[in-house]
Amino acid sequence: MMTTLQRREKIIHLLDNQNTVSVNKLSKLFKVSTVTIRNDLRHLEDKGCVLRCYGGAILNKAFAFDKPLLDKSRINSNIKNKIAQKAAELVQDGDRIILDSGSTTTAMVPYLYKKQNLIVFTNAINIAYDLSTNTDIDVIIAGGNIRKKAYSISGPTVEEQLKMFHFNKLFLGVDGFDLNAGITTPNFAEAVVNRIMCQVSSDIIAITDSTKFGRKSFCLIEKINCINTLITDSKIPKDYLTQLHTLGINVVIADS
Repeated sequence: MMTTLQRREKIIHLLDNQNTVSVNKLSKLFKVSTVTIRNDLRHLEDKGCVLRCYGGAILNKAFAFDKPLLDKSRINSNIKNKIAQKAAELVQDGDRIILDSGSTTTAMVPYLYKKQNLIVFTNAINIAYDLSTNTDIDVIIAGGNIRKKAYSISGPTVEEQLKMFHFNKLFLGVDGFDLNAGITTPNFAEAVVNRIMCQVSSDIIAITDSTKFGRKSFCLIEKINCINTLITDSKIPKDYLTQLHTLGINVVIADS
């Protein structure tokens, strides 16, 4: 039987494809009452995922949906490359780091090849493969369930595996970055893995282009004040820059 969380995730996927959903159709599709569906939509509206309307809900365009990695890599690729290069400059020989899955963390890989004696933990199968050819980098890849369109691994196995280690730095990709809602992602399992990554890392470095600011997604990773450094581009909104400085977060502008 489908759980409430699974049903709500499927509603989000439907919205991503159709832009609008109706209470009656969802009730028939999931074989639950219209009261249950209205509760689902109310919850998703509170999360910033949807905008409710008469008889259903429409897509909130400010919501960060779960897009395939190949599609993400084509969006703002020049800016992401600059952010990735700046992020790699923070990696020192001998560091123990985590590279989260994502298009910007993937772009870091070429800039790490000259580093020596690195230990890299990643839940991204594409990043692990690309780094495996370098004899100066020891790669630890997470075990678990593969999210095919993201090339990432999540689930209880990787969660327990992560808890066995401690890392100098985490480079965390971002789907949604909102001052109030925090750092969010569309996938629940990925959010749990990311949260544990934060717990086992001394220095949390969020890397994101400015299009992610003000966006919210379905699942919370952590509140903004958990991060130590943010690497982004010069289009970061001024109110975000001011608030992040107030929180004592180091903001690095990659394209300045």
